[in-house]
Amino acid sequence: MAFSQGERDRLRELHGVLSGQLKQREAARRLGLSVRQVRRLCRRVKRMGDTGVIHGLRGRVSNRRIDPKIQRKALALLATEVYRGFGPTLAAEHLCRSGIANVGRETTRKWMSGAGLWRPKVQKVEQVHTWRPRRESFGELVQMDTSDHDWLEGRGPRFKIIGMIDDATSRVIARFVDEDSSQENLKTLKEWLERYGRPLALYTDKSSLFVTAPSLVLELTRFRRQCRYAATIPAACCRS
Repeated sequence: MAFSQGERDRLRELHGVLSGQLKQREAARRLGLSVRQVRRLCRRVKRMGDTGVIHGLRGRVSNRRIDPKIQRKALALLATEVYRGFGPTLAAEHLCRSGIANVGRETTRKWMSGAGLWRPKVQKVEQVHTWRPRRESFGELVQMDTSDHDWLEGRGPRFKIIGMIDDATSRVIARFVDEDSSQENLKTLKEWLERYGRPLALYTDKSSLFVTAPSLVLELTRFRRQCRYAATIPAACCRS
C-alpha cells in the first residue's frame, strides 16, 4: 500500500524516536500530535512495521455509505420527465417523500451532477461599485461635505465638520461648526478660495442646502453669488 506524503513524514519522525535520535516530545511538536499519540504510534510501528502509520479505516467501505442500489433507483426516478429541471434541494425532498432515499441536498447534488442530471448555474458577479480614476492635477475637482460625529467623545458639545478635499492630491481644509448651514458652508468655501484659488469643479452632496426649493431660494442665491465671486479668482488647477 502506497504511503501519502503525510504518512512518510510521520514515519520519518517515528523512526527517529525508535532509533533514539529524537525525543518523543520533539517528535510530537514536529508532527502536531500529543506525546501519548506519538507513543501509541511507536508501538504500532514496532508491532506492524511501517504500515503501522496507515489509518486502520483506509480502504474500508464507510458504514454510512448508501447502498448503490438505492442510488441507482433514485437517479432513475430523477431522470424521468416529471423531475426535469429539479435542483438538488427539491430533488432531495421528493426522494425523501417517496421513501426511496433519505439523503441530504449535498449527496443528491453529487449524484445528479455525476449522472449529468444537474449542472450548477454560473453565478454572475454584480459590480456593486466602480471606482472612478482620480483627477490628475490639483484644483480640477474639489469635494465638499459635512460629517456629523461626537468628535469630543461626550466630553463636550457635539460638533459637525465641514470639509473640502482636493480629488487629485487629497489636500484638505476642515472647520468645526455648530450646525450645517449655508452660512458655515460659505465660510468654508471662502477659506478654500482665499487659500488655494478657484477649483475647476466643486462636488457637493444632495443636501437641501444645495438643492433648489422655494424655502431655500435666498440661501441658494447667496451660495451661487459666492460661486460667481469665485469665478473671478484664477483657477488653482495644476498648482503645486
